[in-house]
Amino acid sequence: MTDPFVLTLACPERPGIVHSVSSVLVELGCDITEHQQFDDPLSGRVFLRTSFQPLAPLTEEGFAEHFGETARAFGMSWRLHDMSVRPRLLVMVSKFDHCLSDLLYRWRSGSLGAELALVVSNHDTLRPMADAAGVRFEHVPITKDTKPAAEARLLDLVEEHRIDLVVLARYMQVLSDGLCKRLEGRAINIHHSFLPSFAGARPYHQAYERGVKLVGATAHYVTPDLDEGPIIEQEVIRVDHRRSPEDLVAVGRDAERLALARAVTWHCQNRVLLNGNRTVIFN
Repeated sequence: MTDPFVLTLACPERPGIVHSVSSVLVELGCDITEHQQFDDPLSGRVFLRTSFQPLAPLTEEGFAEHFGETARAFGMSWRLHDMSVRPRLLVMVSKFDHCLSDLLYRWRSGSLGAELALVVSNHDTLRPMADAAGVRFEHVPITKDTKPAAEARLLDLVEEHRIDLVVLARYMQVLSDGLCKRLEGRAINIHHSFLPSFAGARPYHQAYERGVKLVGATAHYVTPDLDEGPIIEQEVIRVDHRRSPEDLVAVGRDAERLALARAVTWHCQNRVLLNGNRTVIFN
């Protein structure tokens, strides 16, 4: 048996798509192990994720040669993913450690489905955590005056370490529009779902004063529109009047960890397809 592959695609909806895709895979001697699709009635497009196991050696070039005619006939945008290659992650942090700690644990346990290659921070606070895990730590301080140079350094690190996905794990700096565009589709952020209702400082304390009953977090792709990128995952936890502001902070951090971990894992498993400002999640 050879290494598994995943095919993801999107195209205008019309009859014969699944039959044509599966026919190519059969011709190539592939065993389909998982198939999911979504027909979006709003956009009139179909989204598809098919996992398959080639029974003979298969290259991306060889697959493209066989699949090209079908893709052109249906107007498909598609990608083939070699699942034996683990995506490489760069995690950006500031001083909060809960999301980084969770990602490091999942990476070391093998459940993240990615290689955590590098931690970058505008503070030195979390260097010991990265060092203890055996992950390289880069301190890239940033001020208003040094922001262009700091972002240029980040892009250098992305290229140097062959990074596939940048994860903002409570990185408390706003990325420039230019950097967001450079990282489009390959940068994920996590924030508390109180935004924009409780924007600014101490959002959990603001929420406490309003007597909220739900605490949540949202993982989304990074775009120039602050905290408005396509949503990948959300986690919600119910609370009540007995919770103190400090309790809400703790609950909120749990929600942030869970939502971010799922979003990163699904992205690395090629289960997330962009659909305009929305996402299709094949989980």
